Amino acid sequence: MEHQHVEQAFVTFIRANKERFYLLAYSYTKNEQDALDIVQDSIQKALQSLHTLQNEQQLKSWFYKIVVRTAIDFLRKNKRMQVMDDEQLAFFSPHQMDTYENTDLDDALDTLPPAYREVVILRYFEDLKIEDVAHILDTNVNTIKSRIYKALKLLKIQLTKEEMF
Repeated sequence: MEHQHVEQAFVTFIRANKERFYLLAYSYTKNEQDALDIVQDSIQKALQSLHTLQNEQQLKSWFYKIVVRTAIDFLRKNKRMQVMDDEQLAFFSPHQMDTYENTDLDDALDTLPPAYREVVILRYFEDLKIEDVAHILDTNVNTIKSRIYKALKLLKIQLTKEEMF
């Protein structure tokens, strides 16, 4: 009975949040079909390992972790992502562009390196606690805090650029 209950909770959770998972996957792939495939794969993986879920309260961060890992694996397999450490990230951070028009949040987010974009999406769009973001990304809390700080600084630069023209 217990397993059936968890499975029911999972199915309800997926139905209620499908679009959010799709947007999260899309933020990695920038491709509709790939994002849909990632969500499908994630649901399959989750159903197969549902028995490892300790308690229902952890369902959200547990499943987000699966989606994030699946998206990253997909990008690695397709050679579309190098996983970088913070020093490399700082080096590759977008420099101010001379022509930057029609800046909105989506465009600005797209300019962020993946590791910065993912913390902003998980923290602010998915409204997860910093501890949960750290758990999902297998990174310590201080690293997440520093990435959020740097990401917000970069976003602020991008979003205020248009006010200067």
